[in-house]
Parts: sequence; structure tokens; C-alpha cells
Amino acid sequence: MFEVLIRFFVLGLFSFGGPAAHIGFFQREFVTKRKWLSENDFTQAVALCQFLPGPASSQLGMYIGFKRAGYLGAASAFAGFTFPSFALLTFLAVASADSINTDVMSVFIQAAKLLAVIVVADAVWGMAKKNLTSAATIGAAILTGAWVTFSTGLLGQIIPILVVAFVGILISYRNGDTSSNDKMKTPKIMPHKGLLASFFVLLVSLPLMSSYSAELGLFNIFYQAGSFVFGGGHVVLPLLQPMLEGMIQSDDFLAAYASAQLVPGPMFTMASYLGAIVLPQSPVIGSVVATIAVFLPGALLLFAFLSTWEAIFAHSKLKVAITFVNASVVGLLASAFVSPVISSAIITWQDVIAVTIGYALLKYKNIPVWLLAILLGGYTIAIH
Repeated sequence: MFEVLIRFFVLGLFSFGGPAAHIGFFQREFVTKRKWLSENDFTQAVALCQFLPGPASSQLGMYIGFKRAGYLGAASAFAGFTFPSFALLTFLAVASADSINTDVMSVFIQAAKLLAVIVVADAVWGMAKKNLTSAATIGAAILTGAWVTFSTGLLGQIIPILVVAFVGILISYRNGDTSSNDKMKTPKIMPHKGLLASFFVLLVSLPLMSSYSAELGLFNIFYQAGSFVFGGGHVVLPLLQPMLEGMIQSDDFLAAYASAQLVPGPMFTMASYLGAIVLPQSPVIGSVVATIAVFLPGALLLFAFLSTWEAIFAHSKLKVAITFVNASVVGLLASAFVSPVISSAIITWQDVIAVTIGYALLKYKNIPVWLLAILLGGYTIAIH
């Protein structure tokens, strides 16, 4: 448990770049380097997190922690990865943002974005080699990437995975990839009733209790937001804005969004900033309440459906469907690699050279990510 906490805390200190970059960091650290889980487990977990509302990269981190040390490991992964951004955003909400040197921060952020390009490129390449093994899987990845590029929100995430899974199911049954003992081998497909019930009980009961205290009201708002957000932190802000109307000025929303861009870790921790603003008399409590509330629905749904998802992927009649879903995840991550990872990071031809050299150092010289971050920081300082 403590190993999980430390590893995720270190990642939480420099994991800039959004969900795609976080997936890249996780893949390199826990699949390639430490082998806490297999490539197949990792890819299937990415697919599951795309299906569920909430912060996909944080849910993936909880899954990795769970695989390593059970539910305490999942809690440790969440705490370690989230704490740096939670602490920084709470501080920024309380302190004056005028004291921040924006020129220095812009250089720092540019170095972090270039690091994200390298790490995500490594993850996409590694997952592609593993999962794109035929013309059909390559086609599934390309079609997914194209769909995601021209779609947004829930449809952009779920539809391509569902389509390729359905095609795979048809192929599996048509080819008869089964045995006479399939029914005996097929695991039971059933969500965790207690966790699923907890999710819905909170969803329904919190609005009824929100008037009892300011903290309960705040918890309700952020729990509702976390329950219906697909697409990451960029989507949670427009959902929260009408829910917090009259409680927060419009400038505070912009400040929360901008501050979340400045810090590492999940974008959902903009809730930490907003919670501190909503309860100015006790900003730390407000920050803690909002942060827990916005992440809790995704955690409950993840572990409610985890056994179901694993049972589906162990189903002997769905081998082709599973292969297609894995390929679809590669296409989804590749699309995110192009935009926003590359589009927001590569500005000049010098950036292209820096990223190419950095990728070569990471891939072929096995340079540590933290040292690569320092080198990219030196590069951005030199050219700016």
C-alpha cells in the first residue's frame, strides 16, 4: 500500500498533459517498467474507464493500485496521484494569483507539454505493437481514431468501442470460436450490487440533504457533476458553472480552469480550487469536500463494474471482440496524442527536434523520465 502511495505521489508531481499523458506515464511506469499488471489488463482497464463517467486517468490509477494492493491500494493510488494538484490548487485559491510569474510558468508548462508528447508517443507505440496484429485490428484503430477526432463527449468515447466490439462478437459467433465446455468456463457477469446501490443512493439522497449544511450542499453539487461527466476535466467546468451559479463569480471559474492547467495531475482537481472559493470561511474543508465528492462517483462505478468487465474479457466466445476493443483503445489514445497533446506542445521546428531526441533517449537509452524532464526544462529556458 505504501509502495503504491509513493509511486503515484511521485507521478503526481510531474504528470502534466491531461488524461492521455497520464495513461502514457502509467503504462511506462507500471506495465513496462514495474510489471504490476500485464499489457492486456492495462488496455482493457483503459477501455473500461472510457465507458464510465468520471476522470478516466484517475480511475485507471485506482485500478492499478487495486491490482497491486486491493482497495487500500486503490485509495493510496488516488491519494498519491491527486494530492500534489489538490494542495497546489487549494493554495492558489487562498493566495493571490498576482504573485505568480506567468513568464516562468509558461516556460515550465511548455517543458511539461513536450515531455507529455514523448511519453504518450512511447505508450501509443508500445500498445500498437501489442494490439495491432492484423489488417482488421489496424482498421479498427484507424476508424476509432477518425471517429474520436470528429466527435466530442460521450459519443466520441463510447460509440467506436461499442461498434468494434459488436463487429467482433458477430465474427466470434460466426467463426464458432467456442468449445463444448464454454458454459462451464464462462465466469458470471454481474456488477457489484453494494457499490452500485451506494452510487445511486447517494445520487438520489444527497439533493434531499443538501440544505442541512453548506458542506452537504457543496458535496451534492460536485457529486452530481462527477456522476454525469464524460470526457475529463475540460467537460466538468461547463457542467459545474450553472450548478454553482450565485455561489461563485464567473472570473473564479476561469481562474480555476487556468490554475488547473498550471499544475500536474488530473484536471478534475479544479474542484479543489472551486470548493475553497465556495467556503471562504473554511477553504481547506471546502477543498477536501469538493475533491472527494467529484472523484467518488467514478470510483464507485469503477469497482461496481470491474468484476463484470473482467468476466466479459474472460468470456471464451468474445475473443475477437476483445481483440477489436484493444485495437480501438489504441486508436482512441492515438487521436488524443495528435490533439491535444501534439497540437498544444509542438510550436517550432526546434520543438520537433527536441521531442525526437527526447524520444530516442527514452526509448533506446532508457533515460529516467525525471532526468528527461530536467533536460527539456533546460531546453525551454534556453530558447525562450
